[in-house]
Amino acid sequence: MKKLLVSAMVALTAASGTLAHAQAWPSAKPIRLIAVFPPGGSVDQVSRILAEGLRTELKQTVVVDNVGGASGMIGTAAVARADPDGYTFGVVFDTHAVNPALKPSIAFDTLKDLTHVNLLGTAPMVLVASKGSPLTSFAQLVAQAKAKQPNSFGTIGTGSLGHLALAQLAKNAGFNWTHVPYRGGGPLMNDAIGGHVPLAVGSLFLVKPHADSGNVTPLAVTTSTRSKDMPNVPTIAESGFPGFDAPAWWGVIGPAKIPAPVLTQFNDALRKVLRDPAVSSKLEAQGIQIDGRGSEVFTPFVERQMTTWAKFIKDNNITE
Repeated sequence: MKKLLVSAMVALTAASGTLAHAQAWPSAKPIRLIAVFPPGGSVDQVSRILAEGLRTELKQTVVVDNVGGASGMIGTAAVARADPDGYTFGVVFDTHAVNPALKPSIAFDTLKDLTHVNLLGTAPMVLVASKGSPLTSFAQLVAQAKAKQPNSFGTIGTGSLGHLALAQLAKNAGFNWTHVPYRGGGPLMNDAIGGHVPLAVGSLFLVKPHADSGNVTPLAVTTSTRSKDMPNVPTIAESGFPGFDAPAWWGVIGPAKIPAPVLTQFNDALRKVLRDPAVSSKLEAQGIQIDGRGSEVFTPFVERQMTTWAKFIKDNNITE
């Protein structure tokens, strides 16, 4: 009887602590939003747009902290190590699901040590021909490839989604394409504009200004449907490769074991922010199609991405 009473008191104390924790959130303590890439890129910009909206919605200080390096792994490790009290979250990019297979020394378990809070949104990547290239359509590129003409394509780096998606396409179709990795979008687009790499693939946000100015020619988008920002550019799927779908994506993560009430409150606030025209218009201006679904969707989404690309990386001996 005494043991039962003690057990009941312990359970009640734990439940009361969780409830008090949830009721106290958010307190005067600032919320830290870790952008897992350096300033200037899409992760940084998405983080700052969200932080502005969350400050207004929660009436709370939200600080963006850029912790870049190792394709987002250093910042993600900082999130994994943080207290699960609802005051540390991170914004990640699609490399998040590739890193576990590409970097064997990863210091955390992507699924066990993190909470996948919210799938913010997706965006097409765009395959472009460099300035001065005779290519004006994806159909011409495919015809060249089927005629066994070699080609090369640049991406923001080895293991990026652009690299893996086009490498998979080339392998499945028997195209003789060579990957040329760059250290980021700036150098990639500079070489594409200069004609130093014949093809390049990057996010819509990265590519569109250069396409609009005529410095590169968009050939195809990597999503299953066309982009409203480039409605005349076909998808790879509709161009003879049904089922091809490789969107860029962004999401919010947190440490494991965030109390459920806190996670619910944060996600509710985040969804309200994503519906705010002041926020959604800025994200959509970057070519991002807002999603906003929580862990019930984001966690299995990440698991599928990890499984898909881990197999491809292993089967093709892809290393950095």
